[in-house]
Parts: sequence; C-alpha cells; structure tokens
Amino acid sequence: MTVPQIWAGVDIGKEHHHCVVIDAQGNRLLSRRVLNDETVLLELIADVLALSEDVLWAVDINHGGAALLIGLLLDHGQPMAYLTGLAVHQASAGYRGQGKTDAKDAFVIADQARMRNDLGRLRPGDEIAVDLRTLTRRRTDLVCDRTRQINRLRAQLLEVFPALERTLTVTNRGPVILLTAYQTPAAIRRSGVKRIETWLRNRRVRNAAAIAATAVEAAVGQQASLPGEKLAAAMVARLAKGIITLDEEIAELDALIKARFREHPHAEIIRSMPGMGTLLGAEFIAATGGDMDAFGTPDRLAGFAGLAPVPRDSGRVSGNMRRPHRYHRGLLRAFYLSSMASIKSCPASRAYYQRKRHEGKGHKQAVLALARRRANVLWAMIRDGAFYQPAPSVTLAA
Repeated sequence: MTVPQIWAGVDIGKEHHHCVVIDAQGNRLLSRRVLNDETVLLELIADVLALSEDVLWAVDINHGGAALLIGLLLDHGQPMAYLTGLAVHQASAGYRGQGKTDAKDAFVIADQARMRNDLGRLRPGDEIAVDLRTLTRRRTDLVCDRTRQINRLRAQLLEVFPALERTLTVTNRGPVILLTAYQTPAAIRRSGVKRIETWLRNRRVRNAAAIAATAVEAAVGQQASLPGEKLAAAMVARLAKGIITLDEEIAELDALIKARFREHPHAEIIRSMPGMGTLLGAEFIAATGGDMDAFGTPDRLAGFAGLAPVPRDSGRVSGNMRRPHRYHRGLLRAFYLSSMASIKSCPASRAYYQRKRHEGKGHKQAVLALARRRANVLWAMIRDGAFYQPAPSVTLAA
C-alpha cells in the first residue's frame, strides 16, 4: 500500500465533528468544525479531496455518531483508520499544551495516523455484516441485562427466602417461571407439591415435579415470615417476569441472526468448521466482514483477534510474550468459544489440545494455541471457498 500524501483526522462528536488535515511534514492544511449532517460532510470530503486525492482518514469512534461520516467515506472509496479513544488520550500527553480541545484531538488523530503503521483499518463489511454487527451487539446487551436481572433477583430473594435462593437454579427457565407466582414459604406450603407441579406443567416447564419438590422442601425448612416479605415477593415476581421477557427477546434475536447469517456467501463454509455454529459464525462475520482479502494473511487475522502474542522484553527479561493491547475482543471470544466446543466434537482439535497440555501448557493457553491454529485454517477455507475437511492438508497438526 502506498503512503498517503495527506492525513485527515476527525474527532467524532454527536452533533459536530472536528477535522484536521496535515501533510507529510505535519503541517496543518485544514482545520474545521462540521455539523454531523450529510450535506456538510459531503462538502468537507470534497474540500479534503481537493487538497489531495491520496488521503487517509482516521477516526476515534467507529460507530454511533461516526456512522454517517463512515458511510459517506465508503461511498467515496476512501480508506479509513481507527484509533481508540484511549489511544488518542494517551498520545495527547506527548503534544504541546495541557488543554484539551476538539481541534487538538483531531490533530493528534491525524498525526498518529501519519506516524504509525500499526493502526487497524476500518472494515465495515457488506450489508449483511453490518446487520449482523447490529444484531449481535443487541444480543450482547440483552444477555448482560439478563445477568444483571438474575443477580438482582437472587439478592431480593435472599432477603426473604434464603433457602429457596440457595436451592433454585434461577439461570434456568423453570425456576424463574415458578418465581412469577410463588415467592414466599407460606404460599408454597399452602399450594403443595402436586398443585405447583400441575401449574408448572401447564406452562410447559421441564422437570416440573423436581422443581415443585425442591420449592416445597425449602418452604418446609423456613417457617419464619421475615419483615417486608410482601413487598419483596412482589419485587421477585416482577424481576422474574422481566427475565422471561428478556429470554423471549433473545430468542427472537437468535432467529433473526440465524436467518441473516445464512444469507452470507461464506456462511456454510464457516459453519463447516467444527465448533463454529450460527451465533459464533455471525460474530465472526460481524467482526471481520467475512472478507479475508482485507487482512491479506492469516497472521493479520490472528493479530486482529488477539491470538498473535507480542514480546514484552526489558533488560534481562526476554521471551516474555503477551497478548497485544489492541485487538477485537468479540473476535477473540468467537475463536475461543468455538475452540472449546471443537475439543469435544473434532478429533483433530482434541489431539492438538492434548498435545499442548502434554507440553506443559495450562488449559487456557492450550485453547488459545488451538484458536490460533484454527484462525489459519478458517482464513484458508474462506480464501479458497472450501469446506472443512479433516484431511492432512487442513488438519491442525503443527
């Protein structure tokens, strides 16, 4: 790739952006505050291209308020680099002046893009990849909300019915449905095992008899009625209903993700990789766009996923390898979880994992080593348009 003639750094804001353009010597050619509006941004792009058509754009946010600018730059075929907000903040300390302004941040972004060759290029991907990115982000938010709701439910139940909180697995659907109607020891004792079991069966709860028996046993063990029990029971029921609503929305999103993922041209190739199911495959496409040409080599893909360690040597310390600070955590998660699953389903993956364990690596290190090897294989599969085959040419042997 040729070296650009100018660099345009954009400090992204919700309503306004600030753009600074510099040349190869770091001289400012343009500094402008612009509204986050299509007409104004098109004027900015035209003015920057009038300075030179060989330009590299750099931004500090790659979503949200930056979406319109990124979309317009894509329409114009402009290359873009991405600096994290933390990187901009740390780099700002090395520039003159202690003040912080949008103009200074934009200059820092442009200057860092000029001096550094390790910046990640923005890869928004095609429309399917963008849709999957939106859907998987929303699913992640909902899963996090569900975890918070479960923790609140446990804390509330612990205040009035600790025996039930201790015995019920509230991460499962059945116990949560139970708590929408039964929250106190007295109510559970009055109903009894048979009535609760029937009530659960009518709502298609699995293991209804075991859940009912567990609840009644806990209720028998706590005869005391604690202060605030009535209001706490209402809060437990409300939290349980909230968890069920989140479960329903997550299920709807899973169906949308599955349908959209299968429309991607590389979907079946990715799914042929042992351990790489629909959700993890969708996260892979959301992170990479599904285009391996954008990475060039499997090493770059592994580096983007945080699977290529970098040295952290100093003085007499050598061979100290650590994960890089800059990597895509969602992509690392997809590779790690798929590698965990492949150990159970794929003989080649299991053999590679066991060999790494025999070499003295811990479980996590062995899984990461397997994930690194699988990144090479998946990159080659997508490049060649080939499905996974457990043959010597594509096995995970070192």
